[in-house]
Amino acid sequence: MKTLGELIRMHRKAKKLFIRQVAAELGIDPSLLSRIERGDKRPTRAQVVQLSEILEADKNRLLAIYLSGKVVSILRDEASALEAIVLARQQLSGLMAHSPYQPQQAV
Repeated sequence: MKTLGELIRMHRKAKKLFIRQVAAELGIDPSLLSRIERGDKRPTRAQVVQLSEILEADKNRLLAIYLSGKVVSILRDEASALEAIVLARQQLSGLMAHSPYQPQQAV
């Protein structure tokens, strides 16, 4: 699975855009975007949404990868991490059952 930064770089290169062009549209320094692409820095949620628009990438996919990265950063050193994920999935499934939003199933 590609990281968020790898996907951003892949989409940027596919659109034949330079880092400085995308960074200017985001309103950030090109060095920050470079660090995001390398995985040294995490973008904000708003930046992920904006990047999906600039790069014409699937916003939901980029946000899912962004959120999974946040979860991993919180749970990475926890012995009960996998159990916590299972419980969180059960809780989210219950919440989603009452929501008009239906998440895509993992392939």
